[in-house]
Amino acid sequence: MDRNTIIAALFDFDGVIMDTEGQYTIFWDEQGYQYLGEKDFGRRIKGQTLTQIYDNHFAGMTDVQQQIRIDLDTFEANMQFNYIPGVEAFLDDLKANGVKIAVVTSSNEKKMANVYKAHPRLTERFDRIITADMFTESKPNPECFLLGMKLFEAVPAHTFVFEDSFHGLQAGMSSGATVIGLATTNPREAIAGKCHHVLSDFTGINFQMLCSYSNHNQ
Repeated sequence: MDRNTIIAALFDFDGVIMDTEGQYTIFWDEQGYQYLGEKDFGRRIKGQTLTQIYDNHFAGMTDVQQQIRIDLDTFEANMQFNYIPGVEAFLDDLKANGVKIAVVTSSNEKKMANVYKAHPRLTERFDRIITADMFTESKPNPECFLLGMKLFEAVPAHTFVFEDSFHGLQAGMSSGATVIGLATTNPREAIAGKCHHVLSDFTGINFQMLCSYSNHNQ
């Protein structure tokens, strides 16, 4: 890959940077069962913003939405934010090689503030943090990733998207980027056909290996 071009790496947050998806699954499974009588609700809404979840599943249920918001704030304030194995070294290697790096997440600024408290230096590893407050269409719409490319003045042929959820993977593929799926939330076999490459985590992954993953002509 030409080093004179702008190379962008766009990372989803939950399940890609931080090992949090299991915690969210428990929370949303409880909400789905309590208010809708639905099981396995957490898996169905992965990758969606809170607004999208409300609009699609709790429309008109104002009191329920308010209670979920209160419970979610409490839940996120007490979450464990542990890095996915290998991601810290990988991010540092990307930065050392001049890659533009962004978090692209369906989380809002309030949730991310809890993350910064747990990891004060997190923002130093990224050039941009793109949250749900900055785009209008949720994944699987590719708007968030296209915004990341625009901010970095990068093109899809030189952009890598890292995702774990089905909605996120679909958004990445629709953006035209090379999509790397993380088998942290769903099994490898479940996401293998929905991205260009699958990783268990970032252990041993570096910039040179990433370049070899590109789905585009070098």
